[in-house]
Amino acid sequence: MEYIKLNNGIEMPVLGLGTYEGTDKGVALRSVREALDVGYRLIDTAQYYGNEQYIGLALKESGVPREEIFLTSKIWFNRFEECYEAVLESLRTLQVDYLDLILLHWPFGNTYKAYRDLERLYEEGKVCSIGVSNFRADRLIDIARYNKVVPAVNQIETNLLCQQRECHEWMSRLGVRHEGYAPFGQGLADDVYADPCLQAIAEHHGKNTRQVALRFLIQQGVTVIPKSSRRERMEQNIDVFDFHLSDEEMQQLTAFDRHVPLTCDPAEPDAVWSSDQWH
Repeated sequence: MEYIKLNNGIEMPVLGLGTYEGTDKGVALRSVREALDVGYRLIDTAQYYGNEQYIGLALKESGVPREEIFLTSKIWFNRFEECYEAVLESLRTLQVDYLDLILLHWPFGNTYKAYRDLERLYEEGKVCSIGVSNFRADRLIDIARYNKVVPAVNQIETNLLCQQRECHEWMSRLGVRHEGYAPFGQGLADDVYADPCLQAIAEHHGKNTRQVALRFLIQQGVTVIPKSSRRERMEQNIDVFDFHLSDEEMQQLTAFDRHVPLTCDPAEPDAVWSSDQWH
């Protein structure tokens, strides 16, 4: 596993396990245990996922020392007015004394109050790093410039068809780490993996097309959190550190970018907004 340093000096793995939609107890427990056994050390969850209890149990039962695991959770925007208490709730549910990273899940609601709560938790040592998720460049600049602690991470959808190049540039300028969720497009980009160009690159390196997609993002400095409940796929996803894409190959893959999110666009919040999630 390769690691990078966040802007506060904390080391973070460049590849981890996403657990979105992992609400089945048996699947969640097995997925996390197998991921840790395969070699993953970054586990990403969120209150909204409804699986923190299972994630915490799997970590406890894995036998892997807590200090070796980089654990991330996220607070949904309907808890921003009580963000401090919401994070403490996650700590209890996960059965841990601290989080390596806590994120504001979406740029809606009272993000300013919520971020100040994260700063307080950071100062108290209850979280090692704080950041945001799904923040576009304009909102990220606002958070970074007008608070005491610059976000360590901005977690946004990032894949071959939505490479987030403009936001990536701003993150680099601000010292914020780019973390990409849905690196395979959550089933909405499956046609791209049949592309002859991508297949030729994969064949040249003796890899599959999804491994090439992950390598492409990692070489650009993007931390990735592919989701899988299958051990075989987990092993394939983590097997991306023994080859390097050439400049020409990187340029070819850059051309796949359609510049539009496939899952949820923070500029069009209908997909994540509902009255029951807000009240």
